[in-house]
Amino acid sequence: MIIVLRPDAGEAQIDFIQTKLEARGLQTRVIAGAERSVVAVIGTGLPDPREVSFFPGVSEVIRVSRPYKLASREVVPTTSTVTVGPVTLGGSQLVVIAGPCSVESREGLLLAARQVYESGASMLRAGAFKPRTSPYAFQGMGEEGLKILAEARDQFGLPIVTEVMSIAQVELVGRYADVLQIGARNMQNFDLLKAVGQAGRPVLLKRGLAATIEELLMAAEYILSGDRQARVILCERGIRTFESSTRNTLDLSAIPVIRSLSHLPVVADPSHGTGHRGYVPAMALAAAAAGADGLMIEMHPNPPEAVSDGAQSLYPAELSRLMRDLAVIAPVVGRQVEGRSRRLPPASRPVQVRGEGLTVALQGETGSFSEKAARQFFGPDLELRSFAAFSEVFLALASGQVAYAVVPVENSLTGSIHVNYDQLLEYPELAIVGELKVRVVHNLLANPGVELSDIRRVYSHPQAAAQCDQFLRSHPEWQVVSMYDTAGSARVVKEQGMLDAAGIASLEAAENLGMVVLASSIETHPQNFTRFVVLARQGPAADDYDKLSLVLETEHTPGALYRSLGIFAESGLNLVKLESRPIPGTPWTYRFYLDLEAPPDRSVLEEALGRLVGSLPFVRILGRYRSAELA
Repeated sequence: MIIVLRPDAGEAQIDFIQTKLEARGLQTRVIAGAERSVVAVIGTGLPDPREVSFFPGVSEVIRVSRPYKLASREVVPTTSTVTVGPVTLGGSQLVVIAGPCSVESREGLLLAARQVYESGASMLRAGAFKPRTSPYAFQGMGEEGLKILAEARDQFGLPIVTEVMSIAQVELVGRYADVLQIGARNMQNFDLLKAVGQAGRPVLLKRGLAATIEELLMAAEYILSGDRQARVILCERGIRTFESSTRNTLDLSAIPVIRSLSHLPVVADPSHGTGHRGYVPAMALAAAAAGADGLMIEMHPNPPEAVSDGAQSLYPAELSRLMRDLAVIAPVVGRQVEGRSRRLPPASRPVQVRGEGLTVALQGETGSFSEKAARQFFGPDLELRSFAAFSEVFLALASGQVAYAVVPVENSLTGSIHVNYDQLLEYPELAIVGELKVRVVHNLLANPGVELSDIRRVYSHPQAAAQCDQFLRSHPEWQVVSMYDTAGSARVVKEQGMLDAAGIASLEAAENLGMVVLASSIETHPQNFTRFVVLARQGPAADDYDKLSLVLETEHTPGALYRSLGIFAESGLNLVKLESRPIPGTPWTYRFYLDLEAPPDRSVLEEALGRLVGSLPFVRILGRYRSAELA
């Protein structure tokens, strides 16, 4: 039985409903949904629905036709999400869980974890206890293996999934693991299911070798009934059929069937489903297309030397290639593969604070406007690390090579620098912690003795050229050559001794290189400012922040954006920027970047954000920070 609550039902009314029903020997569980909350009632001897409909706070009473109650989509019409550290299953992210079949050694597991991380996968899998058909086969490293897994998580930031085989192991494995896995052979070990349901960890439940979908959902019901806070992830890992070409038959049809019957997130395991590494990538892509919320992939640094399941384990390069392919296909079914650009583990040391001998990454050379912004924000006591590409700046910060990064995101004449907004989404471990708006004055620089009439080519960063468009159009005979940096443009002209070329750069670059200024202040409008943001690895926001940046995606329905923005209007929050960006891989769909002023009463902002997160498929806070004055 499902009791649908009125929108205004309070705690006292819910307590009354539960007390009345539990007095009859029934179990109750309150499930809060985005649009409605319900009380699920489980047991025999259910009361007359007409009687319950008169309880205070009740909107309607529905009899559930499925034998599984808590796992049914009749109870929760929208797909539930399970959050494990920075990873969420059941949302817009396609989660990839990868790693070797078992923990074989510390060195081997740490190597595999690094390769999983570098591929862009989100979680690490490996068994410390291994159920094997033969009693003489490798049974796992036990608690020592769990300790190695925990070390890998600490080093690479990957939540770990590992199997628990008996009730006696639940407490031990729960001390180390982020997700408890119930293997196919234990799917109907009902006492174990009840135990893991009360362990306080998410549970990944694998479908049994010959289990029906209903039996899988009934097994999930055992876990959910053990604790009101239990979280379950279902896994299709192949079933035993008469077909002998593969180890098992991966039942891809189970994915949409489960999604139609249950609100629980579902992942697919094509490694066990096929038993052959050559078939794994194709079946992984097919599972993603079928609607899986995630994938479990076996990967080993050297599969032929694997202690177990080497034949179905991908090589590291194969996993990386699969991740790239998933990034292409995922948007077709409304998913995204996050973190695929990360390559190195995050730094373990805490973020440094302003003014303490900082190391800061930026794109460009000495004399660039990025350098000017960094020195204006942090002061002179800092070590600058220059990179040729913005992607290298983000990677340096994410991998812990530097404490901060300074990147431009918007210009007052030419608009947003979209590549850096896109990079922010690639690195969810990074956040905006400050901003600076810098006046940009462009100059035409040349080698000594060169006259304006000598110029035939102008070297410039594309953004700088766009900001000087009016000046450049007044000299149609000039060829504009794109460069990666303003200061670098001038340096090329200087080092190659060009006598018929000039570079667009700052006065600081002219002074550093000993060049002459042929024309000053050549930007199209004197009100030419570039907004820079200061990035750091995620940490607590400053107490005095007054600005917030976020990105969101709405449903593709009429009025979706209007309703989302209405949340801010209703809360009296001032929106200072709104911009759309196409979602890569899904033509003509968009995500929206927003900047908000944070009011003195932060609870108003947090309440609005809570409403926003609960109503949209994707919301990410990019940073809370102090807004900047023009400099």
